[in-house]
Amino acid sequence: MRADAARNRTAVLAAADRLFDAATDPDQISMDDIAAAAGVGKGTLFRRFGDRMGLLRALYAQRGDRLRAVLTAAAPAGPPAERALHLLREVVRFKRDSRVLTLALENAGDGSPYRTGSYEEWHVLLVALVTEARGPASADYLAHALLAAVRSDLVEHLRDWPDERWEAGLAALTRAVLDGDASPAAAGADGPTRH
Repeated sequence: MRADAARNRTAVLAAADRLFDAATDPDQISMDDIAAAAGVGKGTLFRRFGDRMGLLRALYAQRGDRLRAVLTAAAPAGPPAERALHLLREVVRFKRDSRVLTLALENAGDGSPYRTGSYEEWHVLLVALVTEARGPASADYLAHALLAAVRSDLVEHLRDWPDERWEAGLAALTRAVLDGDASPAAAGADGPTRH
C-alpha cells in the first residue's frame, strides 16, 4: 500500500471510530460524514473499502484486534467455566464500548454476527472449554448458546444494567452450562429480578 493510501486509510478509520463512538444510532453516520471527518473525498472511501459495510468490517476488525490482545494478555488459568466467563465478560465490555458499531454490523442484511471472523474465533474457544468441562456432546451448540447471551442486540437492550448485574448473569449462565451450578450463591446473583 502506498504511503498516501495508508495515511488515508488510517485517517478514515480514526474518523469513523470517533463518529461511531459519539453516535447513538448507526443510521446517523453516513459515508459523507466519515469522508468529511477524515478530510478525504467520498471516492477514497469507496476505493479503499468498497462500501459502507466494508468500512464497518474494517473498523470492527481493528477494534477486534484490541480485544484479541486483551483476551490473550489477561487470559486466566483455572477451570473452564472461569476461562469462559472471562471471554464472555470481555466480549460484553467490547460490545458495550463499540455499541453503535456492532449494532450497525449485526443489523445489516449481510452483516450477520455468525459470519464475522471474531464470532468464529470466540466459538472455537468456547467449544474447547465446553468440551474440556463436560465432553464433546453438544459442545458446538452450547458454545453458540453462550455467545447468544452476548449478542449486540441483547447488550443494547440491557445497556442500562450496571457491570455487577451483567457479571452476575454471565456467571450464572456460564457456570450452569460448564459446571452445572447456577445457584444465586455460586454465581453471586443479585436475586430474581427480571428485565
